[in-house]
Parts: sequence; structure tokens; C-alpha cells
Amino acid sequence: MRRSLATVCLSGTLDEKLDAAAAAGFDGVELFEPDVIASPRRPAEVRERLAELGLTLDLYQPFRDFEGVPAPDFARAEAKFDVMAELGAELLLVCSSVSPEAVDDDALAAAQLRELAERAAARGLRIAYEALAWGRHVADYQHAWRIVERADHPALGLCLDSFHILSRGSDPAGIRAIPGGKLFFLQLADAPRMAMDVLQWSRHHRCFPGQGGFDLAGFMEHVRAAGYAGPWSLEVFNDVFRAVDPRRMAVDAMRSLRLLEGELPAAAPLSGYAFAEVAGQGIEPLLEGLGFARTGRHRSKPVQLWEQGAIRLVVNQGDEPRVAAVAVESAEPERSVARAEALLAPVLDRARGPGEADISAVAAPDGTSVFFCGPDAGWVADFAPERPAPDGPLARIDHLALAQPFDAFDEAALFYRAVLALEPGGGEESASPDGLVRSRAFGGGGVRLTLNVPVLPLNGRAQLQHVAFATTDIVTAVRRARAAGVPFLPIPGNYYDDLEARLHVDTAELRALGLLYDRDARGGELLQAFTATRGRVFFELVERRGGYAGHGAANTPIRMAAQREET
Repeated sequence: MRRSLATVCLSGTLDEKLDAAAAAGFDGVELFEPDVIASPRRPAEVRERLAELGLTLDLYQPFRDFEGVPAPDFARAEAKFDVMAELGAELLLVCSSVSPEAVDDDALAAAQLRELAERAAARGLRIAYEALAWGRHVADYQHAWRIVERADHPALGLCLDSFHILSRGSDPAGIRAIPGGKLFFLQLADAPRMAMDVLQWSRHHRCFPGQGGFDLAGFMEHVRAAGYAGPWSLEVFNDVFRAVDPRRMAVDAMRSLRLLEGELPAAAPLSGYAFAEVAGQGIEPLLEGLGFARTGRHRSKPVQLWEQGAIRLVVNQGDEPRVAAVAVESAEPERSVARAEALLAPVLDRARGPGEADISAVAAPDGTSVFFCGPDAGWVADFAPERPAPDGPLARIDHLALAQPFDAFDEAALFYRAVLALEPGGGEESASPDGLVRSRAFGGGGVRLTLNVPVLPLNGRAQLQHVAFATTDIVTAVRRARAAGVPFLPIPGNYYDDLEARLHVDTAELRALGLLYDRDARGGELLQAFTATRGRVFFELVERRGGYAGHGAANTPIRMAAQREET
């Protein structure tokens, strides 16, 4: 399998983009013409640089508005052929025309493309014709294939682009009927489902496979069945991706292709959270009030173990308040680490004292440590015991909510989905007093995780993180915690007035305890309570009834507004 990356995916100069693609392990690149035009390197020098980096030039693109017009510009085409010869490019992408002068005449388009292919073939070049989703007259791949078939030239074939096909809702099954030898190139992009103009959707909101809502695995089944044998290439237009470190984005791109290819170590079964590490002073009084006890001190590190029943938290007092690490319980930690390494997750070099457990960890995009622990919980022996874990009303870690940097949301989503083999759930946008916050949920193997990011940078509420604890009796849990002095987030009376009118529930006990309530379409119920915030961290108590599987998205704006009042 050969992997390619379009330079349009990345930020930086052409040299920086090529360096990033090579460092991430790509075999080749698509050269986006504006990158070449803006480069101080002459085309022959670009060719030399590609050779130095071990990269092939798989496609030169784009050549626009050629076919279907009254007078196609063959002189412009010949000039591009000259550039391609210097670059060492063999394949030119020709996009279906969007020119207002274009006419709806397949015979004319086929004749013009045939002549272009004839000129290209005379110079040892080929043409890949692509249907743009917003093409003036040719907007779907089957129409483009009819024109290529009609032109009937060996140097003319088709370029398939997953975005242009799937964004229109076209059935990719028709790809199977196209001879593999006429599929000259494949471009891959994912995208979130959005109701907007397809051109703006394409230019600003594409993402790497696994980060959006397209069924790219199903799409690739049809491409493979057709016999396509060329590179798998990523062509992603994304405002955020083209504004951040190109090396980081190139690694993210490679991770997405490896996940799509599916040739990875199988994910080991997970059975929930082994522990979460919470940093920051002022955390211990909240934990004591919630019924936790300090059960041990680490033998060589300045961290403590806090427990309640089956819940384990590692508390690091010397850092800023945040969720510093996530530990999942894996049936085979070695296999989990092998999968993470295959997906280019950086393995962390951890110092260990004599006889301490060898727990492997990798770094998430935002720097959070992700540990893989065995089901025997052997790592607990690294803590000198102080007292047994007390019983209490809190049963387990229900979920973690991790705030992400503005430029890392899609990257983090792909990381957790791929490395932990979590299934993506719903996405939400919630209004906070500081602006919109975007959230996305993931789950599987007893692990629930939500990622939060501001829709615009510098949104303070999106930077909060929390650990949610599951209970089967939230009323008792909150009463005990309040009696122990735990400060809970005050919820405005207007919320309960609306709750009574909207869902017709008795709110007397909810008001008294500061509980929030939600009900899903199947009658499942959720009750929530939130502690006061310490730095960037707070805790949530959750009771789920009747199979409720969400995270109380309807209550999120209320919670964020109340947290704003805290400040």
C-alpha cells in the first residue's frame, strides 16, 4: 500500500510541507500548484528535494475549467506539461469545469479531453479527470466516467475523490463497474455532516478519515473491488489544519490512513477505567467530602492513591489543577501499546523505582498521559498502603471530560477513537457565557469519554475538565457530601421552573439538592450534580436510569453558566 499526502493539507512553506510528509512516513505527495508557484525553488529543484526526501510526486493539481468550454486553452496545458516535466510529475488532475461559459455537451467534453490526453501521452504524461461536487455540468463520478469512457484514450482516466462522491449522497457502489485500470488516482477526505453549501463545506471543513461522519471504510470496499492499485492519497482542505504545525498534522494524517487501512494490531478488550490522575491543590477536601479516603502514598513519586469502593484516583499535588492522566484497564496491555505505536502515538519514557510496576503509557495530542493497565491492578502495589478503601455510594468512574486546545480537537478525536478503538457518539454545540463549546462523545469497553473545545479560541468554560462518578443513589450521595461540606454548583430556580413546564417532573427534591435532570426519547433518565470548581477541575455525580446513555447535553449550558457565576 502506497500512501500519499496533498500539500494543501498542511501549513507552512513547500519545503516545510515536504519535510513533514517525509518525516511522517508518506511515500509520495500531491503537489498543489499554488505551493509550487509560491516556492523560491525552481521546479527542477523541487524535483531534487523530493528525491532527497524519498518522496514520489504522485499528482500535480489542479488544472481547472478546461473541458466543455468553447475554446479550451491548450497553450496553458502545454505550459503546465513543461512544469510537470521539470518536476518529474507524470499525472495531471483535471477538475470538471465550473466556468460560466461551460456548456452541457458530453461529446464536446470527451473530444476536448481526448485531445488533451493525446498531447499528454506524446510527452509521457497522463490525465486524471475528476468530477467536482459543484461542477457546472459534471458533478458526479458516474457522469465523469461516461465522458472518460466516451473519450476512449489510454492516457485518460478517472480520479475518485471521496468527498465529492459522499458529500452529494452518491452511491459509491457504482465504482465497482469501472475497470480498475481506468481509475488513475484516489483522493480521500472525511467531513462532519453539515447542512451548508457544498463548496464551502469542501474548502473549510474536510478532515482526515475517522474524524468525520462519512463511511470511508464502505467506500474503500468498492474502490478495492474495482481493482484500484494506485496510492491512497489524502486531500483535505481545513482552516485549522492549515494553521498549525505541519509535522503534527502529517502524523495525524498518517494515523488516519493506517486506521482506514485496518492493518493494525487488534484492539485489546477494555473493561473500564483503572484510574484517573487528577492534579492540583485543593482537590483532597472535595474527595474526602465525596467519601474517598487516601489509601496510599507512592513509594518513589509525589502522588497519592485515593479510593472509594472500586474507584481509584491518583492525586498529584504539585501541578496545576487538571486531569493529568487517563488509565484504562486492558485485557492485554502489551497489545494495546503495540496498537498505539502502530498508530504513531508517542510512547512515554517513565522512570520506575526498583520493583515498581512497568505500566506503559502513550501521549495524547494535548499531552495527557494514557496508561494501559492489566486487570490484576498490580500497579497498586507501588503505593505504600495507609488504610483500606472505604465503601460508599459512588460505584465507578462513569466518564471523563477532557478539554482540548482549539487546534487539536479533530486530532484528539481521531487519537482516542483509533488508539482505544472507541466508537464515536453524538456531537453537540452548547452555548456558554463565553461562546459556543463543541463536544464529542466516545465509548466502548466500559470507557466513556467526552472531548470539549471552544468553537472560537480563548473560550474559558471549554477549558474545564472533570471526572464523573456513577452512583445508583444520587440523592443519598449528594446528601452525604453536602453534610460533609462539599460545595456543589448552585443551580438557578429558573432552571427548575422550566423543567416542570417542559418535562412535567416534581422538582422539590431536585431544587433542594441542586440536582439536574434529563430524560431521553425512550424514557431513560439522568440525574447529575456538580461540585464547585478547583482550578480547571470539578467532579460530577451521575445516576443513570432506564438505559440513559447520553451526557445530559441539555443541561450543559446551565452548568457552564453556573460555573461562570463562580468566578
